[in-house]
Amino acid sequence: MKIISYNVNGIRSASTKNFLGWLQAMDADMVCLQEVKALPSQIPELLVLIEQLGYHHYWFPAEKKGYSGVAILTRIKPNHVEYGCGEEWIDKEGRILRADFDTFSLMSLYMPSGSSGDERQTKKYEFMRFFDTYTEQLRKEIPNLIISGDYNICHTAIDIHNPKSNANSSGFLPEEREWMELFLNNGFIDTFRHFNKDPHHYTWWSFRAGSRSKNLGWRIDYHLATVPMLDRLKNVTILADAVHSDHCPVLLELNP
Repeated sequence: MKIISYNVNGIRSASTKNFLGWLQAMDADMVCLQEVKALPSQIPELLVLIEQLGYHHYWFPAEKKGYSGVAILTRIKPNHVEYGCGEEWIDKEGRILRADFDTFSLMSLYMPSGSSGDERQTKKYEFMRFFDTYTEQLRKEIPNLIISGDYNICHTAIDIHNPKSNANSSGFLPEEREWMELFLNNGFIDTFRHFNKDPHHYTWWSFRAGSRSKNLGWRIDYHLATVPMLDRLKNVTILADAVHSDHCPVLLELNP
């Protein structure tokens, strides 16, 4: 089974760069999208093409047009789809969508960024505190859970191209890194690091100064799986050659 997570930075923009051709070639079973920046009513032709590729599709956009929003495309029809998390401000921003299947559940997550200033950084910390409690309760009902998406946090120094100069940057702040460490220690597996301990693997690059061509990036997109999923993990690959966005996709492969 192949599961992809991809912050597309606008599904309409990505679709002009042959996103659908890439999606067809990847032949994934499930795809979690973040920052779709569109309502389903704004992309009817695209939805038809997605359906023609064999996908059921579920969208949880932000109330604000052209902002945030998550989606799940899946060739296996879910038993249940949970739109949002019940926290009003988070759901208005379209940040959490979950699909439940027979043997596990898959969540598409888009955590807030704090890079625009102190107010949004404060909201990011609020989200992080909420998400701790939310996932702890959720795992009591759903022990087999994969949370795929853009966490907007680099966990360790090898997850960012220049840890010293970014020590005070949102996404690599000590409080954020500590949160990620505690979150993982509380029963989640960073699936990429489970297979690959090497540095210089990134999933986001600034559009400025040729950062991508120089591989001056950040690893902020993850598939985090609960510990009971360990035996099903087969491989994880960062697909850096996909260039529909300032992020790139991450592919998780599961054993049957």
